Amino acid sequence: MDLGPVAAHDPASVTAPREAAVLVGIVERPAGTHLLFTRRADHLEDHPGQMSFPGGGSEPVDADLSETALREAREEVGLEPSEATIVGRLDDIRTVSEYSIRPFVGHVPDRSYEPNDGEVAEIAVLSVDALTDPANYETECRDHPDHGSVQLHYFHVGDYTVWGATARILTQLLELSTEWRVPRTLDCQPETNPPA
Repeated sequence: MDLGPVAAHDPASVTAPREAAVLVGIVERPAGTHLLFTRRADHLEDHPGQMSFPGGGSEPVDADLSETALREAREEVGLEPSEATIVGRLDDIRTVSEYSIRPFVGHVPDRSYEPNDGEVAEIAVLSVDALTDPANYETECRDHPDHGSVQLHYFHVGDYTVWGATARILTQLLELSTEWRVPRTLDCQPETNPPA
């Protein structure tokens, strides 16, 4: 994984009624590069049970959205802000829950993380090699009321499936930093900024 293109990327910004930020945590292990995910608790109103990156909504105490991402990562998985080294940003995305999400990419330590609040059911550290394995990826077209037929992404690793807004973030990260590319075999629009 080459994060140089991520650091050099000029990210697109979007607006929405609510702002949020996530931390795409890069974990380097002897077996290769991994990404830090959380599985959202089943009782949550928005996106229950889905895989996500640590993050959440902006609060008045946050100086900016990078601080939001780091604060939420501390609350959700116990990552101290000083432990993260931010490399760059990916494009903002909109969600159906009327959020704009700003993804920050950064190195985080290879250590044990524990769910620290009621929003996180589980933490999963998934291999980039597994995420980019064509056998673990599937895609489909789905009709969207505002954007027509859009392409959705699904990454299956073991018992985990990454899809929705998190898969859109992951797709851009992988296309910028690895040789993996989204298959363009479907007759639908790439899901770049429609809500997830």
